[in-house]
Amino acid sequence: MFYLLHGEDEFTSREQLKQLREKGDFGYNQDTYSGTEVDLKTIIMTTNTFPFLSEQRLVILNGLPKKKRGESSASAEETTKGGKAKKGKKGKSATLTRAAFDKALAEHIAQMAETTVLIVLAEEALEASNPLVKVAEKYGKVLQNTLPKGAALESWITKRAKGLSVTITKDATGLLSNFVGNNLRLLANELDKLATYVGTGGTINAEHIRQLSAQVQEARIFDLTDALSQRNRKQALNILHDLLSDGEPPLKLISTITSQVRSLLLVKELSQKGMRTAQIASTLGMSPFIVEKAYRQVGKFSMSQLEGIYRQLITTDAALKRSRLAPEMALDLLVVGFGA
Repeated sequence: MFYLLHGEDEFTSREQLKQLREKGDFGYNQDTYSGTEVDLKTIIMTTNTFPFLSEQRLVILNGLPKKKRGESSASAEETTKGGKAKKGKKGKSATLTRAAFDKALAEHIAQMAETTVLIVLAEEALEASNPLVKVAEKYGKVLQNTLPKGAALESWITKRAKGLSVTITKDATGLLSNFVGNNLRLLANELDKLATYVGTGGTINAEHIRQLSAQVQEARIFDLTDALSQRNRKQALNILHDLLSDGEPPLKLISTITSQVRSLLLVKELSQKGMRTAQIASTLGMSPFIVEKAYRQVGKFSMSQLEGIYRQLITTDAALKRSRLAPEMALDLLVVGFGA
């Protein structure tokens, strides 16, 4: 049996992988390989090995080899039957290209031991013409996972909440989808936390999310820095006082704003090097939603302004900790002098 899990929705693919592992009785006959490190010969040998004290062997290929620069589908001709690379100059074996790897693996799957369950997890969407897609359609199953957006994302949140034995209001669903975005792992964590709070059979509402979701609170503070970046101090003060009224501790607010300005500095630096949001998020290990918000804001500040604001925040934080200023007064002064 062969399962191909592919698409940019890595979270759903991982959940499907977990379910497939739990479905079978593989015992100690389980092998996991990294697609960027393992050679094809090892995969072929393992998938042809009969299980010990169990009916099936599970082999997981986590990812596929990276494509080489300039590689085309014609590169698949560089391999011979059995996945062995053709000889290069002076009798040396050429490195197998990604296209050649996919083709040779697909050829092997067609004659793989019947006792083996092979699962390939590709964190990218493969074309319908890819040999692995074709062989999965014939000898196994293809599961393509695409990140939901818009109404599909709200539907995902509603179904996820139902699976946790709770319900969620439309307003709450909108808050999560707008502020967290389609980072499904993060959404799942937030829903787990909220479901635990309201209990089995409970209902998650917008107020629960404002109180408990750090991501939503951070996004609200991004609205504050967004107002400040537009030099709209009146709106910024209104947002600040709303946050304080909701019980947000002043020191935590300072800490979060400081963290956001630091993010702005990092995003500004990388954007000046020509990086786009997806690259920046991957490089910094930050949420794509946060990077996109920061990316839209950095053009309104010079690097020297951001550095000055960062120093100002550190000074305000120190003054608050030493009780030299009333918290609300310190934050008001910070907003009024932001970026000046």
